[in-house]
Amino acid sequence: MTLAASTTADYEIFSLRDFTLQSGKTLPEARLAFKTYGTLNRDRSNVILYPTSYGAHHTDIDWLIGPDKILDSSRYFIVIPNMFGNGLSTSPSNLERRLPDGSLPVFTHVDNVNAQRRMLDDRFGITRLELAYGWSMGAQQALHWGALFPNSVQRIVAICGCARTSPHNKVFLEGLKAVLMTDPAWAKDRFIGKPEQGLKAFGRVYAGWALSQSFYREHLFLQLGYTSLDDFLVRDWEASFLRRDAANLLSMIETWLRADISDNALYHGNLKAALGAIKARTLIMPSETDLYFTPTDSQIEAEQIPRGQYRAIPSIWGHRAGNPAKNPADQLFIKTAVAELLSTD
Repeated sequence: MTLAASTTADYEIFSLRDFTLQSGKTLPEARLAFKTYGTLNRDRSNVILYPTSYGAHHTDIDWLIGPDKILDSSRYFIVIPNMFGNGLSTSPSNLERRLPDGSLPVFTHVDNVNAQRRMLDDRFGITRLELAYGWSMGAQQALHWGALFPNSVQRIVAICGCARTSPHNKVFLEGLKAVLMTDPAWAKDRFIGKPEQGLKAFGRVYAGWALSQSFYREHLFLQLGYTSLDDFLVRDWEASFLRRDAANLLSMIETWLRADISDNALYHGNLKAALGAIKARTLIMPSETDLYFTPTDSQIEAEQIPRGQYRAIPSIWGHRAGNPAKNPADQLFIKTAVAELLSTD
């Protein structure tokens, strides 16, 4: 049974009792943290869903919401659900107890979108999305919406993401896991302290994948106010991950590793069938220089979506081109593309 939402801090909590995960295990209570922006219109037809990305809270990604921004809150009712594992929704860091077998729950995007759908319906009476918008792991969730609930999504913008995590992307993720799990604070199946050295190394490894070779060659980090490459690595990358819980980071990596819109009872691993079932007008937007959600992979997926369109961001900001808080050129490119999509029937 789904309970009513309650207000906490600057976001709301939606509780789901006896929530059964895709793994088959059941949580006595799952908590979905979400934030809304703008006003829901009378016929509930102006809804944009904007799920969070890896390591992010809603406050990390809502810079693009506002009047005349990429997601216009003067016209649309925008909902950011925090995905499981991110520290606000149910996560290792806030779970009251482990599962009966002593393990932590493993979340998938099927779990995320099922919880989101229940929250939207029960809390607001929303059964259809004008747009599912997401970057990175948020894009994965948007595509899950399109495949699992094809009649409930009118449009999708999937930026620097994928329908199925590629083998190459898994190499990156396994490397990140290894960095954290080799810290002395890791004790076989849990952290017994904060893995500070592991988190710092985690940030430096991530920095090499998230931005392109050209970004570093042209020293764009200097334009962001950093004094040197090392200053950038310390104050941007190390600092970003030091403020996160390491167990949560591992949890979200497990979700990312399992991301596959066809890995469910509807499609039984048939990715072509899952992509072909998406009815939404879908914009697939990789960055031309993304090192792990590559343009080639994105184009292959876009061509299998009946109303899919491929439109790469011409940027040297790598994966970060899809979340260009400090990059006006890429902001404008994305804003234009989203406006065009929302203006089409």
